[in-house]
Amino acid sequence: MKVVLLAGGFGSRISEESQFKPKPMIEIGGMPILWHIMKEYSYYGYNDFIICAGYKQEYIKEWFANYFIHNSDITFDFSQGQNEMSVHHSYLDPWKVTIVDTGYNTMTGGRIKRIQEYVGDEPFFMTYGDGVCDVDINKLLEFHKSHGKLATLTAVRLAQDKGVLSIGNDNTVKSFREKNLSDGASINAGYMVLEPEVFSYLTDDTCVFEQEPLHKLVENGQLMSYNHTGFWQCMDNAREKAMLEKLLLTGTAPWKKWKRTVPNIK
Repeated sequence: MKVVLLAGGFGSRISEESQFKPKPMIEIGGMPILWHIMKEYSYYGYNDFIICAGYKQEYIKEWFANYFIHNSDITFDFSQGQNEMSVHHSYLDPWKVTIVDTGYNTMTGGRIKRIQEYVGDEPFFMTYGDGVCDVDINKLLEFHKSHGKLATLTAVRLAQDKGVLSIGNDNTVKSFREKNLSDGASINAGYMVLEPEVFSYLTDDTCVFEQEPLHKLVENGQLMSYNHTGFWQCMDNAREKAMLEKLLLTGTAPWKKWKRTVPNIK
């Protein structure tokens, strides 16, 4: 299954760094938070990624273009008047990464609509490029397959300013409303599984996935929640970035299940 990552927004609430790079490329522990999310999925065996880029999309492309050379032991031999390069060891993940320029001002639903040709007629994962989680991806997929609906989102219960869900006893999403700072209800944490029919709920670049499409899925009884009681944290500001950095530094980051050490860049 393919993993679609939304990585095209401006990240205006963490503008100290996002003025230079896309928000998903802001580093925690020396690596972009986008890389951490990809490592989460890769841990469960999902290595085919489609990145919906937009704002400063060239930064993402250039980072991945250099990923091989930055993670390999290489000899550059100029002794014969030529540039001969020998690769001795590489420390790469088995990833296939498709980076799509989905537009500068395109909304979330429009970005997903634009990558339809790369997904094809098959179910896919979708999440945001600015939050990490320790959800069991395989159990999430198993739950999605069990109910036969078009969409599953991961719900967490946090008092934060995200889209708020009302969930029935059978895990059916009953309503979806915009954020409220005083809310302590279940919120949409992303980490979704979507059937290809969801593309029919999307329109053009002005389509906000969290608004009309999710509301229509709710009205049609096609949106289910996978209730996650573990760790989830987005990175909306410098305080949240520092908190994630501290978890990595102390070796207590719940989302880091892979063995490879994350560089500690000070």
